[in-house]
Amino acid sequence: MRNRYLDLLRAAAILRVIVYHLFGWSWLSIVMPAMGVMFALAGSLTAASLERRPAPQVVTSRLRRLLPPLWLLGLLAVPTMIVLGWAGEKGGEHPLTWWKVAFWILPLGDPPGSELGVDAWEPLWYIRAYVWFIVLSPVMWFVWKKLGPACWLLVLAPFVAIALLDKSGFELPETADVVMWDFVTYGACWVTGFAHRDGRLRKLAPATVVFLAAILAGAALYYQNGHQGEDAWDLNDVSESQSLYSLAFVLLFLRWQPSMAWLPKLRLADRAVTLLNARAVTIYLWHNLAIAAIWPILTFLTVDDLGHLEKPVTLTLTLALTAVAVLLFGWVEDVAAQRRPQLWPDTTAPVRAAGPPKAEAPEPGFTGPVPAGWPEVNRAGEPLAGWGAAGRDGEPVAGRQPAARHQAEVAGATTEKLDLPAGQRPGKTPKKDENSLIPTWWAAKE
Repeated sequence: MRNRYLDLLRAAAILRVIVYHLFGWSWLSIVMPAMGVMFALAGSLTAASLERRPAPQVVTSRLRRLLPPLWLLGLLAVPTMIVLGWAGEKGGEHPLTWWKVAFWILPLGDPPGSELGVDAWEPLWYIRAYVWFIVLSPVMWFVWKKLGPACWLLVLAPFVAIALLDKSGFELPETADVVMWDFVTYGACWVTGFAHRDGRLRKLAPATVVFLAAILAGAALYYQNGHQGEDAWDLNDVSESQSLYSLAFVLLFLRWQPSMAWLPKLRLADRAVTLLNARAVTIYLWHNLAIAAIWPILTFLTVDDLGHLEKPVTLTLTLALTAVAVLLFGWVEDVAAQRRPQLWPDTTAPVRAAGPPKAEAPEPGFTGPVPAGWPEVNRAGEPLAGWGAAGRDGEPVAGRQPAARHQAEVAGATTEKLDLPAGQRPGKTPKKDENSLIPTWWAAKE
């Protein structure tokens, strides 16, 4: 079973990206820092894979699932841009340099393109940043696990790097410089995904998380006020503000796991969430081209004077054209994931077996309170709200790691210590978790 809360967050982030690119509303970057959320979710999912498989296999698997949709876009976009005069273009941001075209195959740098084709290549910075995070994740995960209680320093490291870059004015050549800045901007979110996966995030007391989020968000908006870009309150223009605010949002929304029992009751919403997750890469790659096609289509149909209906009509048309792209190109995601190709993914919920669910008796090692907002666990030590070990395609899904199962020995033998939460031991008052950096007076109440 997939974690539907994480699916919902990812779907909301994708929709926010589409609306932002369509209308350019800067306040959306404050309502939801979508890219930070997407990087955090990807970090959690990557950590889940690294727990179960060798690092080279995880990296190749992630790249295999990501790159084929990009290759298909490149096969269509690059020849089209060349035919339309990319080579003779003057003053473009990315003049035709043949060796850089290789970034359409492995985007270690931004895939280049002509000014005429800007809507095809401009959003691809996210794919490039994602590739770098995937490639470096085995090292980051190793360091995270080795640091023990000091692992939270890895979350702080990107902010230290940003401060040093600002202070020193250090720059790399253009291609590498943007890679460096995107990495430090969203690195804290990615690593917080690690904390989400291994359970450290849920161990933080609610007061701690709310306090940290308020401090980070306040610092982000304060900095933005004094370093505004082209659009005064667009956090996307200021890396420092974006990094602080994205982490604040991620801490708040990944610390708790609300019940998603309401989502299946809203059939259209439930299917939309499934669709957006099943075709996330295709939607991201093609939505900008769908937006670019709106006004040519409306002009051709002589209905370009829409008045007060402009926003709902253009949004509807954007979603419709993006759906067409999903039909035409989304099957590549199935091929990349080694699934049977489908023009339209199955968005129906899995059929449950008839009859009431069987009650499961509790086992040793799973007693005690669960942090506020988190579901109880089943016999395998997994939360009941859709936090399973694998998704529909067999890939691990993000969520907390199943606890080790402790079996009592036969009668008369010595019983192992139970792995109780937050440092609690039988017959003793709860103590502060030895792995927590949070002061004792801020520790979660049992």
